[in-house]
Amino acid sequence: MSAATFITGLKQRARSIKLDVLTLWFALRHPGTPAAPKLFAALTVAYALSPIDLIPDFIPVLGLLDDVILVPFMVVVTLKLVPDAVIAECRELAACRIADRADKPVSLAGFAIVLTLWAGALYFAWRLVS
Repeated sequence: MSAATFITGLKQRARSIKLDVLTLWFALRHPGTPAAPKLFAALTVAYALSPIDLIPDFIPVLGLLDDVILVPFMVVVTLKLVPDAVIAECRELAACRIADRADKPVSLAGFAIVLTLWAGALYFAWRLVS
């Protein structure tokens, strides 16, 4: 496999994940989505659309693991929980939004969750040191 083919495949997978996250964003608001899948969708969308990452990207290797492994895993699991009819309808809405080049939604809840986790970790580290 050539490097160009590999990079093209990665770009295609990234577009697919972007579409799937937006699909879950619509599924979260869809009345046909049951409660348990809504919870998973809320967690997935909040984390994926958070303006900051749990593990910052500047940390070598680990910083990209959440983008490469965690987010796609969460998306795949959540897509399997949401009814197929809801996914089909929401995927169409997501594709239209992407085609219109509308702004990507941002998750303030995800931002708050990640900030809280970092604050807790810093507090725990401070307590260990002092």
